[in-house]
Amino acid sequence: MKRNKSVLLSVPYILWMVAFTLIPLGVVCYYALTDPNTGEFTWSNIAELGTFLPVFGESIGYSLVSALLCLVLGYPVAYFIAHRKPLTQKLLYMLVMLPMCMSFLLRTLAWVALLQDTGIINDFLEMLGLARLPLIRHPVAVVLGMVYNYLPYMILPLYAIIVKIDNRLIEAAEDLGCTPAQTFVKVVLPLSMPGIVSGITMVFVPAVSTFYISQKLGDTGTFLIGDVIERLFKQGDNANLGAALSLLLMILVFVCTGIMNKLTDSDGEEMVVV
Repeated sequence: MKRNKSVLLSVPYILWMVAFTLIPLGVVCYYALTDPNTGEFTWSNIAELGTFLPVFGESIGYSLVSALLCLVLGYPVAYFIAHRKPLTQKLLYMLVMLPMCMSFLLRTLAWVALLQDTGIINDFLEMLGLARLPLIRHPVAVVLGMVYNYLPYMILPLYAIIVKIDNRLIEAAEDLGCTPAQTFVKVVLPLSMPGIVSGITMVFVPAVSTFYISQKLGDTGTFLIGDVIERLFKQGDNANLGAALSLLLMILVFVCTGIMNKLTDSDGEEMVVV
Protein backbone atom coordinates (compact mmCIF):
# COMPACT_ATOMS: atom_id res chain seq x y z
CA MET A 1 0.00 0.00 0.00
CA LYS A 2 2.78 2.39 0.98
CA ARG A 3 4.67 1.46 -2.18
CA ASN A 4 1.64 2.29 -4.33
CA LYS A 5 1.33 5.67 -2.62
CA SER A 6 5.02 6.37 -3.28
CA VAL A 7 4.54 5.52 -6.96
CA LEU A 8 1.50 7.80 -7.23
CA LEU A 9 3.33 10.67 -5.52
CA SER A 10 6.21 10.32 -7.98
CA VAL A 11 3.95 10.49 -11.06
CA PRO A 12 3.97 14.35 -11.32
CA TYR A 13 7.77 14.39 -11.08
CA ILE A 14 8.09 11.64 -13.71
CA LEU A 15 5.71 13.47 -16.06
CA TRP A 16 7.66 16.71 -15.53
CA MET A 17 10.97 15.00 -16.30
CA VAL A 18 9.57 13.33 -19.42
CA ALA A 19 7.94 16.52 -20.74
CA PHE A 20 10.74 18.99 -19.99
CA THR A 21 13.88 16.83 -19.97
CA LEU A 22 13.62 13.60 -21.92
CA ILE A 23 11.49 14.87 -24.82
CA PRO A 24 13.64 18.03 -25.41
CA LEU A 25 16.76 15.87 -25.17
CA GLY A 26 15.27 13.48 -27.71
CA VAL A 27 14.48 16.38 -30.06
CA VAL A 28 18.07 17.65 -29.81
CA CYS A 29 19.40 14.15 -30.56
CA TYR A 30 17.03 13.83 -33.52
CA TYR A 31 18.18 17.09 -35.12
CA ALA A 32 21.83 16.36 -34.32
CA LEU A 33 21.67 13.03 -36.18
CA THR A 34 19.57 14.00 -39.20
CA ASP A 35 20.22 15.83 -42.44
CA PRO A 36 18.73 19.37 -42.53
CA ASN A 37 17.43 18.92 -46.07
CA THR A 38 16.20 15.34 -46.27
CA GLY A 39 15.64 14.52 -42.59
CA GLU A 40 17.51 11.21 -43.04
CA PHE A 41 19.92 9.79 -40.48
CA THR A 42 23.49 11.05 -40.91
CA TRP A 43 26.77 11.40 -39.02
CA SER A 44 27.79 14.49 -40.98
CA ASN A 45 26.79 16.91 -38.22
CA ILE A 46 28.86 14.97 -35.70
CA ALA A 47 31.79 14.83 -38.11
CA GLU A 48 31.78 18.64 -38.42
CA LEU A 49 32.23 19.11 -34.67
CA GLY A 50 35.99 18.78 -35.06
CA THR A 51 36.12 22.21 -36.71
CA PHE A 52 34.78 23.76 -33.50
CA LEU A 53 37.38 22.25 -31.16
CA PRO A 54 39.31 25.57 -30.86
CA VAL A 55 36.09 27.30 -29.83
CA PHE A 56 35.39 24.55 -27.31
CA GLY A 57 38.93 24.91 -25.96
CA GLU A 58 38.53 28.68 -25.59
CA SER A 59 35.17 28.26 -23.87
CA ILE A 60 36.61 25.73 -21.43
CA GLY A 61 39.57 28.04 -20.76
CA TYR A 62 37.34 31.01 -19.95
CA SER A 63 35.14 28.84 -17.75
CA LEU A 64 38.04 27.31 -15.79
CA VAL A 65 39.61 30.72 -15.15
CA SER A 66 36.25 32.09 -14.03
CA ALA A 67 35.64 29.10 -11.75
CA LEU A 68 39.07 29.42 -10.12
CA LEU A 69 38.62 33.16 -9.58
CA CYS A 70 35.19 32.53 -8.09
CA LEU A 71 36.81 30.02 -5.72
CA VAL A 72 39.51 32.49 -4.66
CA LEU A 73 36.95 35.24 -4.08
CA GLY A 74 34.09 33.10 -2.82
CA TYR A 75 35.86 30.92 -0.24
CA PRO A 76 36.78 33.78 2.14
CA VAL A 77 33.25 35.19 1.81
CA ALA A 78 31.65 31.81 2.56
CA TYR A 79 34.04 31.24 5.48
CA PHE A 80 33.27 34.68 6.89
CA ILE A 81 29.50 34.18 6.63
CA ALA A 82 29.68 30.70 8.18
CA HIS A 83 31.38 32.07 11.30
CA ARG A 84 28.93 34.88 12.03
CA LYS A 85 25.95 34.76 14.38
CA PRO A 86 22.85 32.98 12.99
CA LEU A 87 20.93 36.21 12.38
CA THR A 88 23.93 37.81 10.66
CA GLN A 89 24.37 34.66 8.56
CA LYS A 90 20.81 34.93 7.28
CA LEU A 91 21.29 38.59 6.39
CA LEU A 92 24.58 38.01 4.56
CA TYR A 93 23.18 34.92 2.84
CA MET A 94 20.28 37.01 1.57
CA LEU A 95 22.67 39.70 0.29
CA VAL A 96 24.60 37.05 -1.65
CA MET A 97 21.40 35.77 -3.24
CA LEU A 98 19.95 39.22 -3.92
CA PRO A 99 21.72 39.81 -7.27
CA MET A 100 20.34 36.46 -8.48
CA CYS A 101 16.82 37.89 -8.16
CA MET A 102 17.69 40.37 -10.91
CA SER A 103 17.66 39.49 -14.59
CA PHE A 104 20.89 37.98 -15.90
CA LEU A 105 20.71 40.33 -18.90
CA LEU A 106 20.34 43.40 -16.70
CA ARG A 107 23.32 42.40 -14.56
CA THR A 108 25.45 42.04 -17.68
CA LEU A 109 24.23 45.33 -19.16
CA ALA A 110 25.10 47.03 -15.88
CA TRP A 111 28.73 46.02 -16.41
CA VAL A 112 28.56 47.37 -19.96
CA ALA A 113 27.46 50.72 -18.51
CA LEU A 114 30.38 50.59 -16.07
CA LEU A 115 33.14 49.48 -18.44
CA GLN A 116 32.34 51.04 -21.82
CA ASP A 117 34.52 53.85 -23.18
CA THR A 118 31.94 56.45 -22.16
CA GLY A 119 30.92 54.51 -19.07
CA ILE A 120 30.81 55.42 -15.39
CA ILE A 121 34.34 54.26 -14.55
CA ASN A 122 35.95 56.12 -17.44
CA ASP A 123 33.89 59.24 -16.67
CA PHE A 124 35.18 59.08 -13.10
CA LEU A 125 38.78 58.69 -14.30
CA GLU A 126 38.38 61.67 -16.62
CA MET A 127 36.96 63.70 -13.75
CA LEU A 128 40.16 62.93 -11.81
CA GLY A 129 42.24 64.11 -14.76
CA LEU A 130 43.28 60.61 -15.82
CA ALA A 131 43.14 59.08 -19.28
CA ARG A 132 40.25 56.83 -20.24
CA LEU A 133 41.06 53.12 -20.24
CA PRO A 134 39.95 50.40 -22.73
CA LEU A 135 38.05 48.37 -20.14
CA ILE A 136 35.55 46.70 -22.43
CA ARG A 137 35.91 44.50 -25.54
CA HIS A 138 38.64 42.56 -23.77
CA PRO A 139 38.98 38.95 -22.48
CA VAL A 140 39.42 40.30 -18.96
CA ALA A 141 36.01 41.98 -19.22
CA VAL A 142 34.44 38.66 -20.28
CA VAL A 143 35.97 36.87 -17.28
CA LEU A 144 34.87 39.71 -15.02
CA GLY A 145 31.30 39.37 -16.26
CA MET A 146 31.35 35.61 -15.70
CA VAL A 147 32.80 35.93 -12.20
CA TYR A 148 30.23 38.54 -11.19
CA ASN A 149 27.26 36.57 -12.53
CA TYR A 150 28.31 33.17 -11.23
CA LEU A 151 30.06 34.04 -7.94
CA PRO A 152 26.93 33.26 -5.85
CA TYR A 153 26.97 29.73 -7.27
CA MET A 154 30.36 29.30 -5.62
CA ILE A 155 29.60 31.01 -2.30
CA LEU A 156 26.33 29.18 -1.53
CA PRO A 157 27.59 25.55 -1.68
CA LEU A 158 30.80 26.52 0.14
CA TYR A 159 28.81 28.19 2.90
CA ALA A 160 26.50 25.16 3.20
CA ILE A 161 29.51 22.88 3.80
CA ILE A 162 31.65 25.18 5.98
CA VAL A 163 28.80 26.02 8.34
CA LYS A 164 28.42 22.29 9.14
CA ILE A 165 32.08 21.80 10.15
CA ASP A 166 32.23 20.77 13.82
CA ASN A 167 34.18 23.39 15.79
CA ARG A 168 35.39 20.64 18.10
CA LEU A 169 37.59 19.35 15.28
CA ILE A 170 39.22 22.77 14.98
CA GLU A 171 39.68 22.99 18.74
CA ALA A 172 41.21 19.50 18.78
CA ALA A 173 43.70 20.46 16.06
CA GLU A 174 44.67 23.58 18.01
CA ASP A 175 45.09 21.53 21.21
CA LEU A 176 47.41 19.21 19.30
CA GLY A 177 49.64 22.18 18.49
CA CYS A 178 48.47 23.15 15.00
CA THR A 179 48.88 26.76 14.00
CA PRO A 180 45.86 28.55 12.46
CA ALA A 181 47.33 27.94 8.98
CA GLN A 182 47.90 24.24 9.71
CA THR A 183 44.38 23.92 11.13
CA PHE A 184 42.94 25.40 7.96
CA VAL A 185 45.02 23.21 5.64
CA LYS A 186 44.60 19.96 7.57
CA VAL A 187 41.07 20.30 8.93
CA VAL A 188 38.93 23.04 7.37
CA LEU A 189 40.08 22.67 3.76
CA PRO A 190 39.61 18.87 3.52
CA LEU A 191 36.19 19.10 5.16
CA SER A 192 35.11 21.85 2.77
CA MET A 193 36.34 19.97 -0.33
CA PRO A 194 32.83 18.77 -1.32
CA GLY A 195 31.71 22.42 -1.37
CA ILE A 196 34.74 23.39 -3.46
CA VAL A 197 34.08 20.66 -6.04
CA SER A 198 30.36 21.46 -6.12
CA GLY A 199 31.01 25.20 -6.43
CA ILE A 200 33.52 24.78 -9.26
CA THR A 201 31.05 22.55 -11.11
CA MET A 202 28.15 24.95 -10.57
CA VAL A 203 30.22 27.82 -11.97
CA PHE A 204 31.88 25.90 -14.79
CA VAL A 205 28.69 24.38 -16.25
CA PRO A 206 26.80 27.66 -16.93
CA ALA A 207 30.00 29.54 -17.79
CA VAL A 208 31.03 27.08 -20.52
CA SER A 209 27.68 27.52 -22.28
CA THR A 210 27.27 31.27 -21.83
CA PHE A 211 26.95 33.56 -24.84
CA TYR A 212 25.46 36.91 -23.85
CA ILE A 213 28.40 37.94 -21.66
CA SER A 214 30.94 37.36 -24.42
CA GLN A 215 28.82 39.31 -26.91
CA LYS A 216 28.44 42.37 -24.71
CA LEU A 217 31.80 42.48 -22.93
CA GLY A 218 34.12 40.78 -25.43
CA ASP A 219 35.52 41.97 -28.73
CA THR A 220 34.41 40.88 -32.18
CA GLY A 221 36.87 37.98 -32.06
CA THR A 222 35.54 36.53 -28.81
CA PHE A 223 33.45 33.53 -29.84
CA LEU A 224 32.46 30.99 -27.23
CA ILE A 225 30.59 27.79 -27.96
CA GLY A 226 27.36 29.37 -26.72
CA ASP A 227 27.76 32.13 -29.31
CA VAL A 228 28.18 29.59 -32.11
CA ILE A 229 25.10 27.59 -31.06
CA GLU A 230 23.01 30.75 -30.70
CA ARG A 231 23.95 31.97 -34.17
CA LEU A 232 23.33 28.59 -35.80
CA PHE A 233 19.81 28.54 -34.39
CA LYS A 234 18.97 32.25 -34.47
CA GLN A 235 20.26 33.01 -37.95
CA GLY A 236 18.87 29.76 -39.31
CA ASP A 237 22.11 28.71 -40.98
CA ASN A 238 22.14 25.13 -39.71
CA ALA A 239 19.98 24.20 -36.75
CA ASN A 240 21.02 20.55 -37.07
CA LEU A 241 24.67 21.44 -36.59
CA GLY A 242 23.66 23.65 -33.67
CA ALA A 243 21.84 20.67 -32.16
CA ALA A 244 24.98 18.55 -32.57
CA LEU A 245 27.02 21.19 -30.74
CA SER A 246 24.36 21.33 -28.03
CA LEU A 247 24.52 17.55 -27.69
CA LEU A 248 28.29 17.67 -27.29
CA LEU A 249 27.90 20.43 -24.71
CA MET A 250 25.39 18.34 -22.77
CA ILE A 251 27.82 15.42 -22.77
CA LEU A 252 30.47 17.75 -21.36
CA VAL A 253 28.05 18.80 -18.61
CA PHE A 254 27.30 15.15 -17.78
CA VAL A 255 31.03 14.39 -17.60
CA CYS A 256 31.58 17.33 -15.21
CA THR A 257 28.71 16.13 -13.04
CA GLY A 258 30.12 12.61 -13.00
CA ILE A 259 33.55 13.89 -11.98
CA MET A 260 31.94 15.91 -9.18
CA ASN A 261 30.16 12.80 -7.90
CA LYS A 262 33.41 10.82 -8.00
CA LEU A 263 35.41 13.45 -6.13
CA THR A 264 32.88 13.82 -3.32
CA ASP A 265 31.74 11.14 -0.92
CA SER A 266 28.12 10.06 -0.95
CA ASP A 267 27.61 11.66 2.48
CA GLY A 268 29.42 14.85 1.51
CA GLU A 269 32.28 14.35 3.97
CA GLU A 270 36.00 14.10 3.49
CA MET A 271 38.72 12.64 5.65
CA VAL A 272 40.52 15.01 8.00
CA VAL A 273 44.31 14.73 8.00
CA VAL A 274 45.81 15.93 11.29
